[in-house]
Amino acid sequence: MIYEKKLVEKRLTEAYNKAKIEYFDNNSKYIFFSDCHRGDCTPSDEFAKNQNIFLFALEFYFNNGYTYVEAGDGDELWQHSNFKEIRLAHDEVFSLLKKFYDSNRLIMLYGNHNVYLKYKDFVQKNYYKFYDDYNQEDVELFPGITLYEAVVFKHKSTGQEILTVHGHQGDIMNDRLWRFTVLTVRYFWRYLNSIGFTNPASPVRDSEKIHKIERIYNGWIERNKIMIICGHTHRPYFPKANELPYFNDGSCVRASGIQGIEIEEGKITLINWKISYDSSGDLHIKREILRGPEPIETFDLRNYKTNE
Repeated sequence: MIYEKKLVEKRLTEAYNKAKIEYFDNNSKYIFFSDCHRGDCTPSDEFAKNQNIFLFALEFYFNNGYTYVEAGDGDELWQHSNFKEIRLAHDEVFSLLKKFYDSNRLIMLYGNHNVYLKYKDFVQKNYYKFYDDYNQEDVELFPGITLYEAVVFKHKSTGQEILTVHGHQGDIMNDRLWRFTVLTVRYFWRYLNSIGFTNPASPVRDSEKIHKIERIYNGWIERNKIMIICGHTHRPYFPKANELPYFNDGSCVRASGIQGIEIEEGKITLINWKISYDSSGDLHIKREILRGPEPIETFDLRNYKTNE
C-alpha cells in the first residue's frame, strides 16, 4: 500500500508537470466522457449497446457549442491491435468526433486501454488519415492531432486548476505492467468478458480496489490542493459537501447508460444519458442530472476546508 501511494504520487505529479494547459472562463463549455472502450461490434464490444445514446448526446453537445474531452480509454486497443476494425465498426462516431476536431473543440487523452496513443508514430499511422477501400483514396480523420496523458484546465481569472487524467496512473497492473496485462486481455480475458467473467486486473467490478484508488487519489489532491477529473474505475463520483474534489465521469459502457461531467457557466455537473419510455411506450434518449450543478470555485482547495 505504501509503495502504491508513492507510485501514484510520482505518476500524478509527472502527469501534472507535463500536462497541456487549457485556459477556460465562465463562458467555456466542456463535456467530459471516458471509458468508451469502442470495439469491433462483436459480443466483446461493451460500447456497442450504448452507441446510439452516445451519438445522440454528442450531437447535442456539438450543436450547443461544447468542447468534447475524452479522458482516456476511448478505443479498445488492448483487445484490437488493428484500429481499422474499430473505426469501421463505429464510423458514425468517428465522423462526429471529426466535426469536433475540425471545429477545434476536441481534446483527447489516452488511458491504459489506448496507451499506444502516447506514441506519435502509432497516432500518425492510424489517426491522421485512413484509406477508403471503396473510393480507393486517403481520407483525413484527425490530421496532426496530439494526444495527452494529462490536461490542466486553468481558470483565466481565478487561476484555479483542474487536473484531468484517465485515472490509471499508479495502478501497477494497468500502468507499470500494462504490456503484460494487454496480452492477457487480448488473448484470454477478451473472450471470457463476453460471457460474464471479469479480468482481476480491472478495477471496474472490484469495489475494494475502486475505493482504494479513490483514497489514494484524494491523498494527492489534499497534498497538492488541485481538483481532479478522471475515469478508469467506471464509477461516477461527485464529491459531497466537505469532501475533497475528486470527480469521476463514470463510463460509456454501463447498462444504465453513459455518464459524463459537464462544465458550463463556471459550474460543474455530473450527468447520465439513458433510454427511457413514456406513457405510450415510445422510447426516448434522456439526459438526467445526477449531482450538481455546483460552482467550480466551491472546490478550490486554496480556500476550501475539509473534515479530513
